[in-house]
Amino acid sequence: MRVVVTGGAGFLGRHLSAKLLALGHEVVCLDNLLTGRHLNIEELEKNRAFQFLSRDVTQPIHIEGRVDAVTHLASPASPPDYLQFPIQTLKVGAMGTHNALGLARAKGARFLLASTSEVYGDPLVNPQPESYWGNVNPIGPRSVYDEAKRFAEALAMAYHRQHSLDVRVVRIFNTYGPWMRANDGRVVSNFITQALAGNNLTIYGNGNQTRSFCYVSDTIEGITRLLLLEPGSITDSAAADAAAEIHQPVNVGSSKEMKVIEIAKLVLEMTGSSSQIEFHPLPTDDPKVRRPDISRARRLLGWEPRVDLREGLSMTIEYFRA
Repeated sequence: MRVVVTGGAGFLGRHLSAKLLALGHEVVCLDNLLTGRHLNIEELEKNRAFQFLSRDVTQPIHIEGRVDAVTHLASPASPPDYLQFPIQTLKVGAMGTHNALGLARAKGARFLLASTSEVYGDPLVNPQPESYWGNVNPIGPRSVYDEAKRFAEALAMAYHRQHSLDVRVVRIFNTYGPWMRANDGRVVSNFITQALAGNNLTIYGNGNQTRSFCYVSDTIEGITRLLLLEPGSITDSAAADAAAEIHQPVNVGSSKEMKVIEIAKLVLEMTGSSSQIEFHPLPTDDPKVRRPDISRARRLLGWEPRVDLREGLSMTIEYFRA
């Protein structure tokens, strides 16, 4: 397949591009490097099957030649990024998604949207199944990301219903691993870089809020399986229902929930750091719990996380040490 990856120079975009290349596919990476880094894809550019195009996907997208799939990952994705670039975040969720869907329709290509657990907001249901509609403050500071992704899902489903476009939607939960930016403001990268530098670990709130952390190789495996899944390959007794589920959102993340303060203590232990933990006020609308129901991913994709948290943290710590 020839696959367009928007946001391909970002953390997940880089890993997805590398995975697709390893499977023998061609990749056309689109990125304006607002939060992505050219450093992430320098090694990939040595592969003749990889092409990087500097593009802002909020502008119309034109790709020469055939396109078999469009994967839309472009967006600021960590709180510091989307709070710094609120308008750009909303534009890439709306106009960027519209343009990526338009490209897929024009090329007769499959479309995969990288959505997020943030569509559930500060959930009142735990774990969160895909059927849960969420608890999102539509005008709070985090809404620029939450609502951008919720609109993107609505637009993708409208294209599926109106134009019969082959649409897939993956709701990605907290992912960590190599190629994260040291300053991207996410929990794991924050804790590791602070611990390695001998700085205090910053916890917002009392640390009893929970998250479910999934190592990046597991997340990418789930995304890839959903992207490449052929409806005709579903042969179980519920084949018709499963085939319809391909076009419904699919949670991809770890079902093992931990308190943020427990993650901080584990990072301190594994890095051998003497850093202390300091507490700061909880940001507005910060979720108190976060854990996916991955029943659909298990049933549809035969997927669940394989990398243990300690193993994943060890590999991530070594990446940041280097």
